[in-house]
Amino acid sequence: MWLIDKLFRRKIIIAIHGLANKPPKRVLKKWWKQSIREGLGQVDRKRRRFLYDFAYWADLMHENPLDPEEKDPKSERFIDNPYRPGDPSVYEKFKPSMIKKKILDGLEKKVDRMFFEDQGFINFDRIADRLMRNLFMDLDYYYHRECSVSAFRGLKAGEEVRRRLVKVLKKHRRKKILLIAHSMGTIISYDVLTREVPEVTIDTFITIGSPLALPVVMKKILAGQGTVPKAGMKIPTPENVNRWLNFSDLDDRVAINYGLSDDYSPNSRGVSPVDTIVLNNYMKNGKKDAHNSYGYCRAPEVSRAIRDFLR
Repeated sequence: MWLIDKLFRRKIIIAIHGLANKPPKRVLKKWWKQSIREGLGQVDRKRRRFLYDFAYWADLMHENPLDPEEKDPKSERFIDNPYRPGDPSVYEKFKPSMIKKKILDGLEKKVDRMFFEDQGFINFDRIADRLMRNLFMDLDYYYHRECSVSAFRGLKAGEEVRRRLVKVLKKHRRKKILLIAHSMGTIISYDVLTREVPEVTIDTFITIGSPLALPVVMKKILAGQGTVPKAGMKIPTPENVNRWLNFSDLDDRVAINYGLSDDYSPNSRGVSPVDTIVLNNYMKNGKKDAHNSYGYCRAPEVSRAIRDFLR
C-alpha cells in the first residue's frame, strides 16, 4: 500500500480561476473538484483519487467574496452560477457548428488586422485599454493597477496575482503537474510559466475558455517580453510545458478567438497548443453559460485529458 500511496503523491492537479468575484477559496476549490470528479465519472468507471491544489486570487480584487448563503438575487454577494451537476445527455449529439466556426475565423482575421497592422489615424491600443476597463475590470487591474482591496493596497495587482500561483507551483515542483486554468487564469499561468518559474515543469497545461488569442492580450504579452508586436507574429509556447491542450466552446464570448494553435509557436521540443472545440453544458437561468468553469471542467474531452494524466 505504501508504494501505491507514493506513486499517488507524484501527480497533482493544480487549478486557477478566472475573471470576476468568486466565493471563498474553500468553496470554489471544492466546487472545481466536484466538477472534475463529475467529468471523470462520465468517462472512466474507475473512481480515481487525485491530489489537488488551487491558486486563488479573487480576494485581491474584491473586498467581499460571494456568499453561498445569500438568497437575495439583488445582493452583490449573491451567486448566480454555483456548482450544480450538468446534463450529460447533451454531449451525445454534440457536433461543432462549422458555420459558426467559419464566422469566428473570419472575425479573428479582421480583428487581428485592425490591432496588428498600422491603421494610421486610429489608436487601437488606446481603444483596447478602454475596452478592458469597461468589460474586464480584473484584466485591467492585472495589467495596469494596484490591488483594490484595502488589505493589499499598494501592491501591484499583476505581481501579487502571479506570486500566488508561483507559490503553489513551487510547493509541488517535485510532482508531476497538470495545471488547468480558466479564463484570465490562462493569462496569469502563461506569464508565470514564461517569466517566473521556468524551472518548474508542467506535464500537462490545460486552458479552458481562454482569451490568450485576443489581440489586446497578445500585444500585452509580446510587450512584456520586450517584443514589438507585428502582424502575423506568433507567441512562443513556454519551454517548461510538455503538453498544452486548449478547450473552447464556440459560444464562449471570452474565448471568441477560440483557437490558440495559429497564434502560439512551438517551444524547442515541438510543443504547442492543441485546440479542441467542446460543449459547455452549464445552464444559468435556463440558458447556456458557455464560459462557466464547471461546465468546462466536466466536458468529456477535458475529462479524458485529466484521466489520461492520472493514469
